[in-house]
Amino acid sequence: MSDSIENQLRPLVEQAFEDRSKLKAPEYRAAVEETIELLDKGKIRVATRGADGEWTVHAWTKQAILLYFGIRGMERVEVGAYEYHDKIPLKKNLDQQGVRVVPPGTIRYGAHMEAGSILMPGYVNIGAYVGAGSMVDTWATVGSCAQVGKGVHLSGGVGLGGVLEPPGAKPVIIEDGAFVGSRAIVVEGSRIGEEAVLGANVVITSSTKIIDVTGPDPVEMRGYVPPRSVVIPGTQSKRFPAGEYQVPVALIIGQRKASTDKKVTLNEALRDFGVSV
Repeated sequence: MSDSIENQLRPLVEQAFEDRSKLKAPEYRAAVEETIELLDKGKIRVATRGADGEWTVHAWTKQAILLYFGIRGMERVEVGAYEYHDKIPLKKNLDQQGVRVVPPGTIRYGAHMEAGSILMPGYVNIGAYVGAGSMVDTWATVGSCAQVGKGVHLSGGVGLGGVLEPPGAKPVIIEDGAFVGSRAIVVEGSRIGEEAVLGANVVITSSTKIIDVTGPDPVEMRGYVPPRSVVIPGTQSKRFPAGEYQVPVALIIGQRKASTDKKVTLNEALRDFGVSV
């Protein structure tokens, strides 16, 4: 993110977020609208990854999104035989951006997909970012502000949750080269590391136990799947006042091998560990 852009727009957005009456002044409305335009073009992002591999959330960009909802009026949008009624327009000029969108796939204005990415009949919400070479497959949804890396495959029906409030909260992050299997769900600011493989129906929330069962003792974590991990859905017994029941967990059962390229590695991971996609 350009420091000059941030220095120019951020103070106005933050002031308007604290005092919505400032949106009556044209300079504050313009700052909100310009921020959304820059998000749409991919010139700024809701969250960025530093050289240390850690992600930084730019809360003021999410504040701008929330303000944008407030200054936009409802309008009817017609696209061929389809009619929409919403505050946020659809993304335009996809051919110029090198993005393939298969009808009735929808990208909301304020989201960005890099050139070479593909959207099947799914949905990408405002503030989201999808990297080059990534596939958002049929009926997959990329929630507001979710960050998807390069070369990612989101299989059919995958749900990436949106995280708009509080503005400082981390969005869902899917790092480069990850594969997310059919009907998997990743929500509440969870992060999937580079080249990880999530099997079908895996659910990752901020409170879901992610258990590495590859060693002699289980290792538990939450909200983060380490790079190159192969993950399947599992259950764990938990006692409640009414009795003992099985609750869902995610099990790390192996690692992608480094000896082959990504495509072969993915195929081997699925075959070797019997992961459904």
